[in-house]
Amino acid sequence: MNKILIGLSLLLTSGIAAAQETVGDFQEGVHYYKIETPENYRPVDGVKVTEVFSYLCNHCATFEPYVQAWKVRQPEVVEFSRIPVEFGRPIWSMYARAYVTANLLGAGEDAHVAMMDALWKDGDQMRSMEEISEFYADFGIDPEQFMATSQSFAVDMRIKNEQKTIRDAGVSGTPSMLVNGKYRVSAGGSVTSFDAMLAIVDALVAEEALNMEMAFAEPSEVVEVITE
Repeated sequence: MNKILIGLSLLLTSGIAAAQETVGDFQEGVHYYKIETPENYRPVDGVKVTEVFSYLCNHCATFEPYVQAWKVRQPEVVEFSRIPVEFGRPIWSMYARAYVTANLLGAGEDAHVAMMDALWKDGDQMRSMEEISEFYADFGIDPEQFMATSQSFAVDMRIKNEQKTIRDAGVSGTPSMLVNGKYRVSAGGSVTSFDAMLAIVDALVAEEALNMEMAFAEPSEVVEVITE
């Protein structure tokens, strides 16, 4: 019995290791990258996908409709979120703080899309937090509350933690996608389009969902999965 369990453990370990090197048609180091110091995220019932973006990144604006279409077809297992980057640029930092503030105050997806449209379709360049606070007033957020929250400890700590996540993930450009804090996917090189980028994300999500299912399965269920 112990030999069977040891053999099963070795089979699972080798299978997962192989999956991390090649997922479907996609190869690690070519189409996606393993994060050396992965985020300490242990999902119980979901796979975490994070878009790393900036409101002032024109590629992110182009990517936005792709993300919206991608989100619609995702299964419930996917937990989607965003992290706005600063990259040491003051104006990017201001918009990152604005996004985090609005998010904490309950601004929905409609506000995010509207901000992208205001900047890139309407050319409405907001140059101060006061201007941005007026923008979010159209989405039910009181400008005074927005300004006060933007300088709060909660916003400061979230920005600090999220920027560390970005650095640890090796993100050097936007848009990028992180899967379960373990993998980074970006367009460029062998990833020739945003459609290809999201196809890689889908493959990694499927792999992570399978690994999660096996981790929480009874031994008899794991054997059944392996033998199929």
